[in-house]
Amino acid sequence: MIVVSALATSGDSGGAGMKFPRRMRLLRHADFERVYQQGRRHFSAHMTVFYLRRETGEGLRVGFTVGRTLGGAVDRNRMKRRLREAVRLRRPANNCPVDVVINPKKSLLRAEFDDLLKEVGRAFEVVRQKSKT
Repeated sequence: MIVVSALATSGDSGGAGMKFPRRMRLLRHADFERVYQQGRRHFSAHMTVFYLRRETGEGLRVGFTVGRTLGGAVDRNRMKRRLREAVRLRRPANNCPVDVVINPKKSLLRAEFDDLLKEVGRAFEVVRQKSKT
């Protein structure tokens, strides 16, 4: 049985609301290092979340690091795709200037996507609460 989504039938390949926009991504090595060195951590079952409030700029920026110890390229890319989608679906609506780096654990590959969504949502709630101070 083939399931066709409403986006596929409408001819729309995603649009701006369906993507993980570049302005929301953490891209530079220096930004990752700053979050690791100066930021705080939140531990959960399938990931560790590092976060640091920015003084300037607006909005949340998210980066992912998946090391080679977590598996081959196929597994690492699958982890990143799952995390990107979970972040896209659970990102907070407010424009709190925070940089977030998510490091998955190997158990992420076996986790149900609903559990992953709950975990990412909870992590963003913790980041929002603790980065206010």
